[in-house]
Amino acid sequence: MARAPRSARLLAGLFATAGVAHFAAPRQFDAIVPRSLPGSARTWTYVSGAAELGLAAAVALPATRRLGGLAAAAFFTAVFPANVKMARDWKERPAPLKAVAYARLPLQAPLVGWALKVAADARP
Repeated sequence: MARAPRSARLLAGLFATAGVAHFAAPRQFDAIVPRSLPGSARTWTYVSGAAELGLAAAVALPATRRLGGLAAAAFFTAVFPANVKMARDWKERPAPLKAVAYARLPLQAPLVGWALKVAADARP
């Protein structure tokens, strides 16, 4: 099997790390699940963690990299409301924490772009 390009490996690593974190420390993710979603926050935390693990595998494997990159871009877009909720909820936190919450908002755009680039660079 051919080795994945560096960008795809890094994106897969990001998703794998985040996916594991959803199961290892779910409470921090529960807190940013939008209240408008049906069901429990913990369920959404586990579902999104499992999705991230699946995306890590899809991006890592050449046969699924293109679809995985497209799905990753969609995922980054879909979780944006959680980042908005975090920024709103953290507006009264100390400045460094508030900065982290606000910095996540514009970070979504380059993450979507990165995922689309991985998809575009994948060999058909």
